[in-house]
Amino acid sequence: MLKNKIAVITGGTRGIGFVIAETFLKNGAKVAIFGSRQETVDKAVEKLRVENSGFEVIGLCPALSDYSEVEAAINQVKEKFGRIDILVNNAGISAREPIEEYNPDDFKKIMDLNVTGVFNGCKAVVPVFREAGGGCIINTSSMVSLYGQETGVGYPTSKFAVNGITKSLSRELGKFNIRVNAVAPGVTKTDMVSALPPEMVQRVSSTIPLGRMGEPQEVANAFLFLASDLASYISGTILSVDGAKVL
Repeated sequence: MLKNKIAVITGGTRGIGFVIAETFLKNGAKVAIFGSRQETVDKAVEKLRVENSGFEVIGLCPALSDYSEVEAAINQVKEKFGRIDILVNNAGISAREPIEEYNPDDFKKIMDLNVTGVFNGCKAVVPVFREAGGGCIINTSSMVSLYGQETGVGYPTSKFAVNGITKSLSRELGKFNIRVNAVAPGVTKTDMVSALPPEMVQRVSSTIPLGRMGEPQEVANAFLFLASDLASYISGTILSVDGAKVL
């Protein structure tokens, strides 16, 4: 579905981001993973190459909140592969403290990565897309961007902002044949969730109409669809992948 496409995936070293990278590679893409540390980037790239020696994958670790570093990394990918077709802004962090205990510095860190990092990626890649005649941006949102959450105001605030970036840039960039969408995952069976007590997993699952948590692959499949030509007339969409969960 992505044969010969060139994709950049931020936060691609673990969790859903890693599965997105793996899925894109299996579908014929060439992938650049952006991670927070060179050590984790190298491990992720090696793991993918061991899985399939034919995978064309590289790893970089720009500070996503620093525009100059993001721009340099995007240009490095372009120099390596000749162009870029897809940008997945997946990197993000969260916190769950109630407002009275919330550290303002933690709020700023969340906004710097989850919002400024997305802006920087979009701004850096648009000239590359325009030169190539088009492209596709997919941002990772969250179900809490639609419903909020009980504590930890920074994360849903950042994801509301991601939705705003997605909706606005889809209108601004459509004339350049650049599609902009987002995927809003619900409760997904990542390593962090797998470490929870079974009774807690059961309690959370019982509130989801489909009766279970999502699998990372199911979320990655949504990214694959939106990145592919099957979604050629879809832009400005926030695609929920949450089993019909409502908080």
